Amino acid sequence: MNEARRESISSLFEVVASLERKWANEWNSQNTLGFSKTHILILDLLDNEGPKRPSAIAERLQVTTGGITVLTNKLIKAQLIKKTQNETDRRASQLEITEAGNELLLTAHSHVNEIIERMFGMLSEDEIHTLRKIFSKCLFG
Repeated sequence: MNEARRESISSLFEVVASLERKWANEWNSQNTLGFSKTHILILDLLDNEGPKRPSAIAERLQVTTGGITVLTNKLIKAQLIKKTQNETDRRASQLEITEAGNELLLTAHSHVNEIIERMFGMLSEDEIHTLRKIFSKCLFG
């Protein structure tokens, strides 16, 4: 890799890292829900895909199983998710979103939409499409 390309990629990395920090700061400064972005991602995953084993959630969100245990324990304690038995394997537990979890998720989606509008509202549809295509290419090759 030549020096100019390396510098361009390094600069891109800094921009992406700054964007992620800005997203986190926006979430944290406006968050009245008491849950992290990852908590909301867990609720969203369970809402969209149904009950899942903790290990499947960990793999999907790319966090450790220990991390998922800590995150899901808080959601269970708040009665936003519940543990149930897997119908095909009674030895395995799975996690399922509750009605209260669905209600919190609706509020969180509204909050996320506000952040997205503040951060990306100035982009055209073509720019959004291009960014998605580029980031997907970086993630999946």
